[in-house]
Amino acid sequence: MKNNNFRKSGLAIAMAAAMAASAGANAAVELYNQDGTSFSVDGYFNAFYVNRDDKLNDVRDSRIKMGFLPNTIGFNFSKEMGDLTLGGRSSFWTTINDSLDSPTDTAIDVRQFYATVDGDFGQVLIGKDFGLYARSNIFLDEILMGFGSPGLAGGVSFGNIRAGYPYPTPSAQITYRSPDMSGLKVAVGVLDPADTVTGTTADENAAPRFESEVTYNANLNDVALTGWVNGRYQSAENGTTTVDSTGLGYGVKATVAGFTLAASGFTSKGDNPVLIGNGAVPEDDADGFLVQGAYAFGANRVVLSYGETDAEILDLETESTTIGFFHDVNSNFKLVAEYNMYEDNNRSTGATTTEADTIALGAIVMF
Repeated sequence: MKNNNFRKSGLAIAMAAAMAASAGANAAVELYNQDGTSFSVDGYFNAFYVNRDDKLNDVRDSRIKMGFLPNTIGFNFSKEMGDLTLGGRSSFWTTINDSLDSPTDTAIDVRQFYATVDGDFGQVLIGKDFGLYARSNIFLDEILMGFGSPGLAGGVSFGNIRAGYPYPTPSAQITYRSPDMSGLKVAVGVLDPADTVTGTTADENAAPRFESEVTYNANLNDVALTGWVNGRYQSAENGTTTVDSTGLGYGVKATVAGFTLAASGFTSKGDNPVLIGNGAVPEDDADGFLVQGAYAFGANRVVLSYGETDAEILDLETESTTIGFFHDVNSNFKLVAEYNMYEDNNRSTGATTTEADTIALGAIVMF
């Protein structure tokens, strides 16, 4: 039942987080702007030819699928009210991966549906959005618009989720973000608690989930630097079982003269290392890291990425290596070629349980 719920409620779950960053970067189409009120729409559409070689089972599979990001359409609202600016965003994430299994049953996920209040004090967000823990780890991934590791059989790709970072699950929240303080930004929020205790009855939460993130951006001698630290804490009870779940994410990224180097990591206790509060063994302890290098020249970018995650209770060590090539035909049209090598091993026996190489060739249209 858990796996079925996962597929139905989150067919695009592994990629959806990254799109939040992209949506802000895309040049949205402005439909209305008058008397301090504006309304715009942004969209992201992609498809990949994917050839997966399952080396352990000697099976080769070819599909037409989405990449790490889903196909998405978003609506943005803004209205100036004196010293305040009221805003809102709703975004809808849909899959094309169901074409063989359920031809007329395309799932649509609402990953963002929130309002914002901006002023000199910063911003307050109320509604549903991605979490703060592991947020920059995934949003600043260099293969954001690629394919990454193959994920579950027949399902979505996982990018570097489960091999470098967990997923910042979209949740109901009230979040405060500070103004930009000479490159320093702080975000703190209270979020609806996640299901972190294995049991047959609902969890009992005396307090909400707490998450935060601190980011810093600077330009030193033509080197663009970004650093971040994020975290979460939650305590839940289920019968006689109490789980205090904690997580810490961190990273740094530097870009100079077309070269980018990035490194990030995480450590967590009482969480699922893939999807927070979802799936089997939610009370796992895990840690992982991701290192990446990229070089941009003209309309092209080459990326080399390597990530690992070590999960104790799941008894798995996972690793993913990706080589990607991205070409901008223009500002709204991108082509992608990628080769991924994914492997997971049983920590106790050392036996390889999954070994797959994936070739992904894709096209992306965005506005």
